[in-house]
Amino acid sequence: MISSLAGCSALIAGVSLPFPEEPPPGYIRPGPISARGKAPGLKTRLLSHQDGRSYALIFGKNDEVMAGLTEFADANQLAASHFTAIGAFQHALLGWFDSEKNAFREIQINDQVEVASFSGDIGLINGKPSVHAHAVVAFPDGSTKGGHVISATAWPTLELFLTDEPTSLVKDEDPETGLYLFDPKA
Repeated sequence: MISSLAGCSALIAGVSLPFPEEPPPGYIRPGPISARGKAPGLKTRLLSHQDGRSYALIFGKNDEVMAGLTEFADANQLAASHFTAIGAFQHALLGWFDSEKNAFREIQINDQVEVASFSGDIGLINGKPSVHAHAVVAFPDGSTKGGHVISATAWPTLELFLTDEPTSLVKDEDPETGLYLFDPKA
């Protein structure tokens, strides 16, 4: 099973799935990323440390983006971040949330694609950073696909710029969908 710490659907260790049955074929309920070391080519640089922190994260060939970003968020105790990126993927698994199934319909990308847009946020679930990202990717003919990023392999690079704000933001579980959504008052 492919897992990710996808913010709007993340399930942190110790939190049970609100919908215990398996999703139907072609659907996925992402869970927390537990793998480490999946982005060995990731290079980072702190760009600024005024009223928060700004970073450049440069993913290398074959780096798993969501795992690397989650590992970076954990290591740097990110609690209210937003980011954008451009680059290219060799493979990706995107999702489209189906409210009737309370699961993401899988959108497989098994081609070299340009990342036309990659953006997201990081907030806290049970005190741990949770990454939530969406992407639009472009194929050689200019057609595009997009959705919630479950996993993605950079090739040859993904250039991400991230800002972490000085105040934490918390995500709480929505009992109707099982998704974790920001609660600005928490």
